[in-house]
Amino acid sequence: MYEPIRTKSVHAMADDAQYPHRSREEELDIQLAGHLSALLAVTDELGLGKAAESIAAQIARLRGAPPVRHAGLSGADPASLHRRALAFAGRALVVAASRADTAAAILSAERMDAHTAALADSRLVGAP
Repeated sequence: MYEPIRTKSVHAMADDAQYPHRSREEELDIQLAGHLSALLAVTDELGLGKAAESIAAQIARLRGAPPVRHAGLSGADPASLHRRALAFAGRALVVAASRADTAAAILSAERMDAHTAALADSRLVGAP
């Protein structure tokens, strides 16, 4: 009733050796370094030198090389920059916690606290 299959399946998996694979830890390192790099860019724009240096040190530890720093300014208002930095720090904290990186988690939590405080202060003085 049915004719037997005579050709190879088109759904066969490719040879695993052909494609590079990274471990979960390597993927999390890449994600964490990316979130910290975004946080570094906003921190540089806010002019927070000491905080930027501690973030850059964590990025260098994760990547094995110092981060590239961008000197361009977006012209965004400080409250908007603090909100973006708070979001980036939160993302970094989640990834740092999942990979059990205490140093990066502490740094991210400190930055979240600092940006939350800056936002609260800006609201008290009547900024948008």
